[in-house]
Amino acid sequence: MTPKLHLPPFITSLSAKLLILTTMFVLLAEILIFAPSIGRFRFVSLQEQLADAHLAILALDATDDMMVSEDLEKELLRHVNALAVALTRPGQGKLMLMDGADVVVDATYDLREESFFGLIRDAFVSLGQDRHRVLRIIGPSPKDPRVLVEVVMSETRLRMEMFDYSWRILALSLGIALMTAALVFVSLHRLLVQPMRRITSSMIVFRDAPEDVGRIIKPSRRTDEVGVAEQELASMQQSLQASLGQKNRLAALGTAAAKINHDLRNGLATARLISDRLKRSDDPEVREVAPVLLAAIDRAVHICGQMLNFTKEGAPRLDITHFDLHDLAGEVVDTISAAESVSLLVQNHIPPGMEVSGDWEQLYRVFENLARNAEQAGASVVEIRLQQEPDCLIVTVADNGPGVPAEIRSNLFKPFKGSTRQNGSGLGLAITRDLMRAHGGDIWLDVSELGGACFCLELPLGDSVTTRSDQLFG
Repeated sequence: MTPKLHLPPFITSLSAKLLILTTMFVLLAEILIFAPSIGRFRFVSLQEQLADAHLAILALDATDDMMVSEDLEKELLRHVNALAVALTRPGQGKLMLMDGADVVVDATYDLREESFFGLIRDAFVSLGQDRHRVLRIIGPSPKDPRVLVEVVMSETRLRMEMFDYSWRILALSLGIALMTAALVFVSLHRLLVQPMRRITSSMIVFRDAPEDVGRIIKPSRRTDEVGVAEQELASMQQSLQASLGQKNRLAALGTAAAKINHDLRNGLATARLISDRLKRSDDPEVREVAPVLLAAIDRAVHICGQMLNFTKEGAPRLDITHFDLHDLAGEVVDTISAAESVSLLVQNHIPPGMEVSGDWEQLYRVFENLARNAEQAGASVVEIRLQQEPDCLIVTVADNGPGVPAEIRSNLFKPFKGSTRQNGSGLGLAITRDLMRAHGGDIWLDVSELGGACFCLELPLGDSVTTRSDQLFG
């Protein structure tokens, strides 16, 4: 049964956030557009007021004395929606139409001096008024730029027109914002949200049964970032599935090895006792093959032991003590030199007095394993050296053997895959890496100056490693 994908509530979902953000951004853009628009609207309205005033005052030109009756004057001012009008021509006097009542002017605006930001400021000042104001507007006539027109007018009608214009802009902005948000929402939902849900659903399905091949996501044909994410997820699921399969096989192998190891080791011990008797045989041919047989039996016992240890040990348990790293390497040298069947020269170049914190037995196991690997690979000389870095110690174990073949370097530290010998188990270096990582360090392969392999062992400084002398490395 496919598990149900539990999605967050709509209000906290990615879809809702996209919808809200898109609406807010569109409204913000409309506000930024509205500010200069309302300033321009007010400016144009005042210019139209000047043009109407210019036409109204031309009625004076039709009279001989440049005068009209009081009733006609009021009628002209009423059509212009002004309290007073004045017109000045170049080289001529001023013509005026004026209501008889005294008027107190609250603010004067000269349209010749208006700027972009000034228009916006004046527009919002007008919209923000809560009282009736009388304005004096001065500017060239749109009908004739040479004529200067002055108008004294009430701001009330202008404010009403500005509010009406603002409401129309607001309604239009809301409509555009909602339409844009809906389109963006639908597009992003199809392009982003649905693929994200598909990827999340695939993760949940794969998590419940990672061994099932049918639960690996099938990437779409998209070539964008979502397509890349799907392909990478599929690749990761395939790698994880392969790792889990290998882990299960190793677990089964460990169980089987644990069951047969006791009987197998007993059988090999019996075979070794019989082989020891063969060495004392009177037959020269039997005595000649006896060492070969003994070596094969010892190798089989060693491989069984490695397999059992690897499958049963788990994470290495360390018994941390303080000891001299020079002494540890020296003991490895003595052990290998004492073996009659080993023709390997191990040179200890670690300076005396280098005290470290670690597990003596486990680090001894690491050094001895690397030295014996070098001998089994065909090396005759192994050098153990030490160099100090700012945050760690690097121990190098280099040999003059044939080196590590290029085809196995990528699997060098993987169980059952990293052996350089035909009959090797491939567990030695895997165990060595686990031991080094348990100490907080690591191991890697480097280039040997002796021409063979060079393994670098990292031991961290700090609480794990200390030196008895600051002069060891100059």
